[in-house]
Amino acid sequence: MQTAQGLDEFPDASVSRRSLLRSVGMGFPWLALTAVLNRDRSVRGASPSDGAPPSGQPHFAPRAKNVIWLFLPGGYSQMETFDPKPALNQFAGKTYSDTPFQDPVKSPHLKRLRSLTGDRRVHPKLLPLQIGFHKHGESGIEISDWWPRLSGCVDDMAIVRSMYTTDNEHTAMAQMHSGRHKLDETQPSVGAWVHYGLGSLNENLPHFIAMGDDPGHDPQNKQCFQAYYLGPEHAAVHLPIESGNPLPFGTPGPGILPGEQRNKYALIDRLNKLAALESPDDLELKARIRSYELAFRMQMSVPSTLDLKTETPATHKLYGLDNNTTRTAAQFCLTARRMVEQGVRFVHIYLYGKWDAHDQLKKVHATDCAQVDQPIAALLTDLKQRGMLDETLVVCCTEFGRSPGGQNSGGRDHHPFGFSVWLAGGGIKGGTVHGATDELGFHAVEDPHYVTDLHATVLRQLGLDPHELELPGRKRLEVDFGHPIRAIIS
Repeated sequence: MQTAQGLDEFPDASVSRRSLLRSVGMGFPWLALTAVLNRDRSVRGASPSDGAPPSGQPHFAPRAKNVIWLFLPGGYSQMETFDPKPALNQFAGKTYSDTPFQDPVKSPHLKRLRSLTGDRRVHPKLLPLQIGFHKHGESGIEISDWWPRLSGCVDDMAIVRSMYTTDNEHTAMAQMHSGRHKLDETQPSVGAWVHYGLGSLNENLPHFIAMGDDPGHDPQNKQCFQAYYLGPEHAAVHLPIESGNPLPFGTPGPGILPGEQRNKYALIDRLNKLAALESPDDLELKARIRSYELAFRMQMSVPSTLDLKTETPATHKLYGLDNNTTRTAAQFCLTARRMVEQGVRFVHIYLYGKWDAHDQLKKVHATDCAQVDQPIAALLTDLKQRGMLDETLVVCCTEFGRSPGGQNSGGRDHHPFGFSVWLAGGGIKGGTVHGATDELGFHAVEDPHYVTDLHATVLRQLGLDPHELELPGRKRLEVDFGHPIRAIIS
């Protein structure tokens, strides 16, 4: 039997590969490999090898190359952001049945959805709008006054006012990304599907990046970034750039010279080749080793990509890096632009705030919008002036909306029956409003779209057909595939 060259150089040729990893002074590799293996133990089972893997090529001509997915967790109010309902002012303090409109609480539509969402209380007294609206741009689309900068980009945006979901709790954030209710079989996230279908544009950077309030460690958020049966190599790499240490365990360590590090990684490469002989069917380990090898390349390329000091003072000011209120979101948005510029396929930004406004919505939303309005508007502006918006699809969404009825002291409750999202760039028809909720903002009544329609739209713009990505032996419901929202595609 052929043996690996150089094996006799080690004092004990029978030493296990993993033991050797621990013993060669490679604290980062072992810690990183152990962490990801433990994290992904639930992934074992079927993998893409159960069927022919994708070619890495689009199924048809794409309109976009990259995606920046802006997620505002907690559930922003559709009525105080992108879907004005003046009837709420007219009938403030009255109940649904006191208005001349069809009582949405008694509608068959609500009964059907409640069979899926659970019987959460419907707050009967209508709360007036907490902010004014004005028309903007050549399209004259109304956006709330809490978005003074973003409203200037409205002619590049397509607002979908008729999204709905079926989870009334915060596990809906996972449903927004995977399309599946928390009680259903787990499904890969939309970002994982994108990478599984198309692969990476830059082998020195992660294919799928998540930034934000450490979402990868929140059990409620796990589905937002995981690949599950597609394999862990398609899951997101979380970069906590706000921490000042965006690559935990990702530095050589104090006193490690570049030559020493190269030699250590050469040793690991030889051990990996041994592993291919010892464990040819260990797909999980192979995937983790590939991620481990990527980590070394990331040490060389990520720091320069994250170095915002190389940007001009004008760019810093555009994003709001010079302002304490907007600095964190500005850092995320500017980094996202730099990432897609370098070929990162899917960038997920978790713009955490207090959007879950069960009390004092006026105060909460005013604060949260002020933190993200300028950075998000700057992202669209910057992409456009660099000629990148045409091939970069920007999506802004939340997990569900807020109730028309008031809750507690000036707040609104969770509301999955109708809410708003918007898209821009990547072949999306700007200056467009699609779909509608009823007069009080309760139900999506015109062109309603389940969340997987948003996923299907993203995949279509990237040239992917979700049916072509289906794996043998993996059951997917028809709703999992979704339908592209063709009315907003140019």
